[in-house]
Amino acid sequence: MPAETSQTLDRGLRVLDVLAGVTDGLTVTELAARLEVNRTVVYRLVGTLEQHALVRRDPRGRLHLGLGVLHLASAVQPVLRDLAVPVLRELAEAVGCTAHLTVADGEEALALAVVEPSWTDFHVSYRVGSRHRLDRGAAGKAILLGREGRTAKQTGPRVAVTQGELQPGASGLAAPVLGVDGLAASVGIVTIGEIDVEAVAPVVLRAAADVAARLS
Repeated sequence: MPAETSQTLDRGLRVLDVLAGVTDGLTVTELAARLEVNRTVVYRLVGTLEQHALVRRDPRGRLHLGLGVLHLASAVQPVLRDLAVPVLRELAEAVGCTAHLTVADGEEALALAVVEPSWTDFHVSYRVGSRHRLDRGAAGKAILLGREGRTAKQTGPRVAVTQGELQPGASGLAAPVLGVDGLAASVGIVTIGEIDVEAVAPVVLRAAADVAARLS
């Protein structure tokens, strides 16, 4: 027996989803057309969402996501960290490198969780909250690979490998976290010197898949 659902809540969530996919906002008429519902319904939905700062109007009257969405998004980050840390710890111990979960924040890569190996004499220190451009470093490039995989035929699991792009002498390898709606992220490792890609890549790919499974 199918679960009972709320049509109003479903429509409200669809409003947020549609507005998240546009950059210049939408008029009420345009939004109603996208949702295939009456404009009166959209007015009521938008009015409610505005009260909760989830939707805002610009000076032209066009509708955009509101700043309240940022508050909801920030509350998700601790959940992501808690779910990913056990996987990262296992990865760090297995390969003897600093492991991390990185998410896309706009056009930047944000290190959300970091675990250092316990048994190595030397390893790279990587700070939670570190940011860099998505097109710099293995973590960001892996996120871009994940985006490409959603718009083009994937020929097989891919990883991003870089050397010295963010820190002289440091190498990185990362794999995208795939199959989690609304999340652009990667799991990777960073170390001093060269990486044995053939040996390490399968371990990182498994870790990325494990994180995706925990979040699904």
